[in-house]
Amino acid sequence: MWDGKHWLERAEHYIYLVAGYILVIAAAGLLIVAVLEIIRGTLEGHYAEAVIHLLDRVLLALMLAEIIYTVGRIAHTLQLEVEPFLIVGIIAAVRRMLIITAESAGHVDLADTTFQAAIAELGLLAVIIILLSGAIWMMRKSRPAS
Repeated sequence: MWDGKHWLERAEHYIYLVAGYILVIAAAGLLIVAVLEIIRGTLEGHYAEAVIHLLDRVLLALMLAEIIYTVGRIAHTLQLEVEPFLIVGIIAAVRRMLIITAESAGHVDLADTTFQAAIAELGLLAVIIILLSGAIWMMRKSRPAS
């Protein structure tokens, strides 16, 4: 007899597994590209740019690692968890803050509108990090003691 619910659950499980494997391949490829970029940038004498790209790629790989963890948990428990997505949001905001800071380090001019926009973006990202951290804290505090 055909059990539609059973087949849908199995299909969902396999979709999560395939998505997880694709993310693992993407993260590994990203790290390989990061190493190649730092080597190329160093050989060409673009040290600061190479380090910024390395930092960007490594933080992106960390975001993918957290998403891979989340997909694995969902595949195992078949329940969506919010906290890992909040952590990915924090990593993304920190990643953007570091990149803005590194790119703006040599261009400090309070009268420059580009610099003012960078400062405003940094402030907004800081607020986002505080809000996401607060959400994680509230979620953890509201969990029943085990």
